[in-house]
Amino acid sequence: MKFLLVGSGGREHALAWALSKSPIVDKLYCAPGNAGIAEVAERVLIGALEFDRLIDFASGEKIDFVVIGPEAPLIGGLWDRLEAAGIRALGPGAAGAILEGSKGFVKDLCAANNIPTAAYKRCSDAEAAKRFAAGLGLPVVVKADGIAAGKGVVVAETAAERDRAIDLILGKGGEGLVVEEYLEGEEATFFVLTDGVHVLPLIGAQDHKRAFDGDKGPNTGGMGAYSPAPVLAPAIIEKTLDKIIIPTLAAMAARGTPYMGVLYAGLMIYDDEPKLIEYNCRFGDPECQVLMMRLKSDLAIALLAARDGQLKHLDLRWSDEAALTVVMAAEGYPGHYAKGSEIRNVEAAAQVKGVQIFHAATERHNQKLMSSGGRVLNVTASGRTIAEAQERAYRAVDLIDWPDGFCRHDIGWRALRR
Repeated sequence: MKFLLVGSGGREHALAWALSKSPIVDKLYCAPGNAGIAEVAERVLIGALEFDRLIDFASGEKIDFVVIGPEAPLIGGLWDRLEAAGIRALGPGAAGAILEGSKGFVKDLCAANNIPTAAYKRCSDAEAAKRFAAGLGLPVVVKADGIAAGKGVVVAETAAERDRAIDLILGKGGEGLVVEEYLEGEEATFFVLTDGVHVLPLIGAQDHKRAFDGDKGPNTGGMGAYSPAPVLAPAIIEKTLDKIIIPTLAAMAARGTPYMGVLYAGLMIYDDEPKLIEYNCRFGDPECQVLMMRLKSDLAIALLAARDGQLKHLDLRWSDEAALTVVMAAEGYPGHYAKGSEIRNVEAAAQVKGVQIFHAATERHNQKLMSSGGRVLNVTASGRTIAEAQERAYRAVDLIDWPDGFCRHDIGWRALRR
């Protein structure tokens, strides 16, 4: 079969790496891809939001199946366009992707279906938002209602920070914002694959959103992750399915918009009770990288089963080993950063036992590996324990010669503290 993978980040490199191992994938393309993806797939220089060109390419090459990696094309309706053109693809469609496209929609859905989440208010007026936020006390959470690549959330510690976040988000003329109660507890991510009727639980992971060690600094798209997440005990997973995910999918089906594809549930866990923070309509990044390291089953077959309503016939096998990924980012990220600096010695780093390096924002120029974005490399390792995976990952990080990059040095600290 011919597969087309849409996207160019670390998540897409991990997906391409997994898909390339499938015996049913005869040819794998990636649009637009990156320097690392080019090692396992043929790059097609078409952007993820160039829907007409993607459809023309898929039609002309007789692509059998399309996997859409990032959220923006899913929310924008790429799945709908592909299916209308007779090209099978992993969803969701735009109607289902609203679970990521509108945080306010998700909060209203939770309220209507008794799904545990934080107290909230949707606001389009700054003064109303500030009044409600003041009533919740500090800290308080302010979220842009649309997509913001993991950086549209402010956990305000002071009144000035709270008011500044509200003014900034509403001043951009976006879709409004959501003010939320701050939830205490430990954050984790759980994934399922669904065909709209059946739910196939995947596994969990724990992300590190803040830019700097000790969970300090601004929120980012993710600076590292590991799996398994010890906080996601079997009882917590069962509650997550019964109280959060299954009611959500039932509500989506009841409104005439059944959800098909990967569903990412961001959770806050306190006193063994999970509450929903957010949904994403695709694999997380960098969580996908650790999931793919642990997946032993054929990813291509699983994704096809979701599209074709065949998940009830499928089970997945996962490695008992742990996996951990460290994001190497350009200095200044998630703020202003420079592109185009050379990265050396990646090949030597990839020789460390158990290590796989997934590229997130790289290009090759005259045989040199160059940075082309904010989050640039994902140094990922497996090991018998999270401690072993962490040691291998950081040993590889230390071998990479990139003066213009930085990373956190404490990925996995919560698991190790346990």
